[in-house]
Amino acid sequence: MTRFYVNLNLRVADKDPAVVARHLEAGVAAEFGLDPVLMDAKTPAWHREMAGRFDGAGLSRTLHLPFFDLQPGSADARIRAASRDRLCQAIDTAALYAPDRLVGHAAYNRFLYIRSFADWAARAADTWAEVLRVWPEHPPLCLENTFETDPLTVSGAVAALRERLPEADRERVGICFDVGHWYSFAAGKALGNLEAWCDALAPYLLHLHLHDNDGSFDQHLGPGQGEIPFDALFRLLSARGLRPTATFEPHTPAAFRVALDFAAARPEFFVD
Repeated sequence: MTRFYVNLNLRVADKDPAVVARHLEAGVAAEFGLDPVLMDAKTPAWHREMAGRFDGAGLSRTLHLPFFDLQPGSADARIRAASRDRLCQAIDTAALYAPDRLVGHAAYNRFLYIRSFADWAARAADTWAEVLRVWPEHPPLCLENTFETDPLTVSGAVAALRERLPEADRERVGICFDVGHWYSFAAGKALGNLEAWCDALAPYLLHLHLHDNDGSFDQHLGPGQGEIPFDALFRLLSARGLRPTATFEPHTPAAFRVALDFAAARPEFFVD
């Protein structure tokens, strides 16, 4: 399996073919970002053509499912139903890309559900279980931390979902640890609690999202352009015998180049 990917939002790719050419020319596997605006604008044939371009270049891919306004664990049944329907549609589209991984947001809102986490997790698990039934042969689904401030809410969401699945399918659900979100949204810079997050996520960790920031916001810089302690992250993962795959998420051409250099300098993590 490819060890690392670089994000490629499909709506951006549609507007700017140069970003697709950049991946193809550099021979970089992609994590395609599928958003609802693009989903409503494009046909299956468009997605097949995009996947075919990467097939022709011998490049694999992961796929990030849509997340705008989706609440799989909402207490409102109508919101859950809308979230489920959009995610089911996305799974159908994802299958056209034959991805190595699927990434979705855990989407836990502590302000709404801090007193009812178990109920929220059960509802979210039910929603995701229905979504995954659309594609029984799906690759691993990795739920990502975004605004969660407690890693146990992310690991708890995954544990609840595994309980909803047949035993043979449980290992195909895990966690994507977004280090940039931890450092900024979860106050990782201030708290310095990277080890606690690694401990909580380790039993389920399958994938990483790697980008940098200064702790003030989710800036999506290249690794080393901000302040995130990446060397400490890799030491903690190695000490736990973990070697997850990873997606770099740069948002500028300069950050894209930095990400590739970062991966090349760490073959023990990013090269098989």
